[in-house]
Amino acid sequence: MSFLDCSCISHAQVQPMDIEERYEDISHQFLSTDGSQYTLQGPAGGDDITGLSVEPAHYQLLAELGRGFNNLSQVFMARHTPTGQMVAVKQTNLDECTEEELLQLMNEVLLSRLFRHSNLLTSRLVFSSCCQLWVLTPLMAYGSADTLLRTYFPDGMSESLIAYLLYGVLKALEYLHRMGYVHRGVKASHILLSGDGRVYLSGLHSVYSMMREGKKMRAVFDMPHHSPALLPWLSPELLRQDLHGYGVKSDIYSLGIVACELVSGRVPFQDMPPTQMLLQKLRGSHCCLLDVAPFPLGELGGLKVSRSGVDSGIGESVATGSLTHSATAPPTDRPQSPGPKNHSATLHNLVQLCLQQQPERRPSASTLLTHAFFKQVKRHTRDTFLNLMYPAAPLTSPEDPPVSCPPGPSCHAQTPTSADATEAVWDFS
Repeated sequence: MSFLDCSCISHAQVQPMDIEERYEDISHQFLSTDGSQYTLQGPAGGDDITGLSVEPAHYQLLAELGRGFNNLSQVFMARHTPTGQMVAVKQTNLDECTEEELLQLMNEVLLSRLFRHSNLLTSRLVFSSCCQLWVLTPLMAYGSADTLLRTYFPDGMSESLIAYLLYGVLKALEYLHRMGYVHRGVKASHILLSGDGRVYLSGLHSVYSMMREGKKMRAVFDMPHHSPALLPWLSPELLRQDLHGYGVKSDIYSLGIVACELVSGRVPFQDMPPTQMLLQKLRGSHCCLLDVAPFPLGELGGLKVSRSGVDSGIGESVATGSLTHSATAPPTDRPQSPGPKNHSATLHNLVQLCLQQQPERRPSASTLLTHAFFKQVKRHTRDTFLNLMYPAAPLTSPEDPPVSCPPGPSCHAQTPTSADATEAVWDFS
């Protein structure tokens, strides 16, 4: 049976309640030996919310950022009124959740308490109010990489910014893989950027443990929940569903798809019917970095893919991709870039390594961190990378009245009243 024959193959694994005690020593050991040279990604610092109160009345909901989890969850920008600190609040109505969805929520909360890494978006503050589950995380003021692409960089980002984002994701994946977990949900909408430039990987609801009876399995066979939305990013071995299963190298394939997504502003395979997409991946076909990314494949004709090694930089990727385009225009109505964009040889090589058909031929996350494409990351400061994001601007507290007053005893989430509330800022699928 193939993945396309059944959309309800598997369910999220729920970790036992003693999960923190079981892996606490491993987590601390990894953190103490993680001699990262990525100086841009320091400790969370101002993103720490563990000292905030667990009283719902202390939080003022300002604007809806998005929805997710089968539309059962609403995510708000909120202010902790006693301290004035801005946070993101995810509210989930537990009464409307099925038993399976409740187990997924429990798994995500437990994993958030287990993981400790500066590039993983976890929550240390979870509480309930009536039938609402409140999960608080630091506010990601620049939103997700997907939102940045759709709003500011419709033809793709500069290579410097791509390297910055992917390096943070690889640090998170290196940690997860060392801990014995596979993420299974690496995509642009799960890459978040804080106001001071810290990169976070979210989407812990899709994380799956490869540990069995204290031993790390070489392969697992579980399918991610709600994986139809993840199809373009999933690896061939995960989709194949054979006796070989899949492992942590599946995340490396997804990272390669994300790289193509950030370069061109479009998700590979997204326009294909699911069956065709599956066949293309199983046959070994994969996307390549077309150096004229905004043009459809059939229009490339005799255009030659550049291997010149020239970094596209801010001049091409931002100036032609963002400053001359309307952020509100539909993707089909946006004017195309007037000329080709040259991608560096190191970026071509990175994508080629990640998208190898055979998972054993893909490098590990630790190996990719030493790839030549990421040398540019260590040559920059966090401020210079935020300059590369122009004209993107961080979220600020709205001047309009908040979407809700401090919550009362009602079990129903407040409905935003602002005009912009219906348009999600983040993608939480």
